[in-house]
This record gives sequence, C-alpha cells and structure tokens, in this order.
Amino acid sequence: MIGMVTKAMFFDQKAVLSATDRATRKVFSRFGAYVRTAARSSIRKRKSVSAPGKPPSSHTGLLKKLIYFGYDASRRSVVIGPAPLRGTAEAPPLLEYGGRARRRDRRGKVRTMTYRARPFMGPAFEQERLKLPAMWAASIKR
Repeated sequence: MIGMVTKAMFFDQKAVLSATDRATRKVFSRFGAYVRTAARSSIRKRKSVSAPGKPPSSHTGLLKKLIYFGYDASRRSVVIGPAPLRGTAEAPPLLEYGGRARRRDRRGKVRTMTYRARPFMGPAFEQERLKLPAMWAASIKR
C-alpha cells in the first residue's frame, strides 16, 4: 500500500521527455511553416526593383520557390531560409543584409557591386515570433 502511494507521486521521465520532444518538433515545424509562408508572401513578383529596406521583387519567381524550412532534431531547432542555387548562392544573403559582390557587367567587365539590404526573412521571423508562445500553450499532452 505504501509502495503504491510513493510510486504515484513520481513521474515517468521517459514519457515526459518523449512528449516534450514530440511537442517541440510539432511546434517548431509549424513555426517554420508560418515563417516560410510570411516570407514568401512578402516577395512580390514584378518587373521593377523594390525599394531598399522593403522585401525584394522576384522577377522570375525562383526566390519564392526556394524558401524552405526543416526541423533539426539534433539541435532541437528549426532552420528557415532560401536554399542556395548553383551560381546564386550569395544572392539571398546579399538581398537580406546588403553588401558587396564581384559581378560581370553587361560588357563583361568584372566590377564590385554594392547591394542595399532588402530584408525578407528577418521581418517574416519577427512577425511570426509573436505567435510562438501561443503555439507552446498546451502543446505537451499525455
């Protein structure tokens, strides 16, 4: 009788950790999907160039298609952002943060070009970050 009372007061550590891992994966995956959607919807497909400080224009639609998210189980985190494409791996960071890159101009001459920041992932993350506590509420279930 006493053994039953004592055992009822303790919790099953494996079950709690398993439920926490499931909830973490679910919440972070949902958060990643929301940030991806917000980033994709902020990028407009148009021929003109966007203003510095505003999300970039996607002239071909490729940038919107390359934004992915993935849950990293080893780090218990989510990775969200554009996938690098051969030959354009430096383009997404240049769009997000601005900077300098060496490019060939129309005549074939190599020049150092300066790009102004047109952030799209940071604002999308900040917009969805406010919803994260509500996603965690009651996420761990028995």
